[in-house]
Amino acid sequence: MPISLSAKKSLRKSLKNNKDNVSFKNQLKTIIKKFLAKPTNDGLKEVYSILDKAVKKNLFHKNKSDRLKSNYSKKVGIEVVKKVVAKKKPTKKIVKKVTKKSNKKM
Repeated sequence: MPISLSAKKSLRKSLKNNKDNVSFKNQLKTIIKKFLAKPTNDGLKEVYSILDKAVKKNLFHKNKSDRLKSNYSKKVGIEVVKKVVAKKKPTKKIVKKVTKKSNKKM
């Protein structure tokens, strides 16, 4: 058992966080099972949302979440395409002035 006040508070906090994390992970598992039973676009949006929340709560690493999203999108048959819109800057033509040098010898 913890003795100091800060250790007691830390124990209370860790128990509460553990309880919250377990309930969140159970919710995540049920949503994913429901999606895998019948993959739809709406289900995919829901899975994406809960995976993003898991990353925000530091339950999953971002790369793991991205990997899972990719795998689940393949279940639906949606190919996620990232479009990079490159803005083209107008190009200026630089005209250099050519000066004539005199070839006079002194």
